[in-house]
Amino acid sequence: MAERITLIMDAFDGNAVRRSLEDVARCTRLPRSTTHRILDQLVRLRWLEHHDSSYRLGRRALGLGGGDGTQSRVREAAADHLHHLQMRTGMVVHLAVLDGADVHYLDKVGGRFATVVPSRVGGRAPAHSTALGKAMLAWLEPEEVEARAEGTISRRTERTIADLSTLHQELHRIRGRHGLAYERGECFPAISCVAAAIRGPEGPVAAMSLVGEATTPLERGAPLVAEAARRVSAELFPPTAGASRARECADSVVSGSQETWSPSAMDRFLLAGQYGDWR
Repeated sequence: MAERITLIMDAFDGNAVRRSLEDVARCTRLPRSTTHRILDQLVRLRWLEHHDSSYRLGRRALGLGGGDGTQSRVREAAADHLHHLQMRTGMVVHLAVLDGADVHYLDKVGGRFATVVPSRVGGRAPAHSTALGKAMLAWLEPEEVEARAEGTISRRTERTIADLSTLHQELHRIRGRHGLAYERGECFPAISCVAAAIRGPEGPVAAMSLVGEATTPLERGAPLVAEAARRVSAELFPPTAGASRARECADSVVSGSQETWSPSAMDRFLLAGQYGDWR
């Protein structure tokens, strides 16, 4: 029974993933009647939720490792945006938070490339080697970046940043690109990513990324990630009527009060940064 439950839970590789009874039975290769019985038990125990003829991870599963509930709020706010990004691009989409010198994956929404991407919900990777991590590190004070990264920077591939000076230069470039972070083969040789941070008044709270093969052109997906991160930030940190002018200026970055990039401006920006910044 434990093995069957594990097979079923493994079919839900992110909280934005929705699967029908037939999908789960096909993924697990279990009999439909057995799958249905176990799904009902998991719903009663709140490991899964059942809505509109589909199942998704429930509160009990999402609460694991959620600490004070912040991660659950981030997952909930980002879920629909992750699903939309995956449907629109066909690529793998990640949601992650910073945990010390690592990124901690909160969600992974798959596509045809999902099985090739060696990441999993609950897994970790060195922040300095991932677009997700660099997107969040870019909005921290340099002293905090060094405190997190010092003694932990090492090469995972020949393209990985291997010293603090180079990392600071990369984070400066990311800020110059309005927060868009790229990596090609820095964490895994065959993987490329583009990411943007979800930001609050106190700094980055999470990041979202699109993931493809090392040769995948990510330029067209970059604005979609940036816009999705901005919208999630606005949902998590809506502006308040009584905020001071200083707070309004700070919140404008994350709340959507500033205008989003026009398509022509974004095209010019992406073209300018297309070469030389991706290792």
